Amino acid sequence: MSPAESCIFCDAVADPANDEKNFVLHRGNHTFVILNLYPYITGHLMIAPYAHVGELDAAAKAATDEMMDLAKRCQTTLREVYRPDGFNLGMNLGRAAGAGIADHIHMHLMPRWSGDTNFMTSVADTRVLPEELPTTYHKLREKF
Repeated sequence: MSPAESCIFCDAVADPANDEKNFVLHRGNHTFVILNLYPYITGHLMIAPYAHVGELDAAAKAATDEMMDLAKRCQTTLREVYRPDGFNLGMNLGRAAGAGIADHIHMHLMPRWSGDTNFMTSVADTRVLPEELPTTYHKLREKF
């Protein structure tokens, strides 16, 4: 990958000293947890492997196993901190499937509440968040 083709995930974990600035919440052995910079809802997390792979079936088993383990840990953490009514968990693989970053797989995990404002993105191209990302980061970081 050339510098002109930088990757937000690879860039975010390149320097552990900048984890807070880059909103990296947790580093595992093969994967990491990061806040979405453009969240659909407060607490919108992403789990990605360190390896720059664009296809799920190209990722190492150790990485995909750890992704699922971290998804469970993220669900527990979000439940404890935000007390949501439910969760969305998923991956968009490829541009046609809606992947904003198609060349580096990542899983989304979002807390959901009955009556939340998630529809605003669909109808008004607007996001409604009750807290700023640094506040979300500090609330969740202490749990990891």
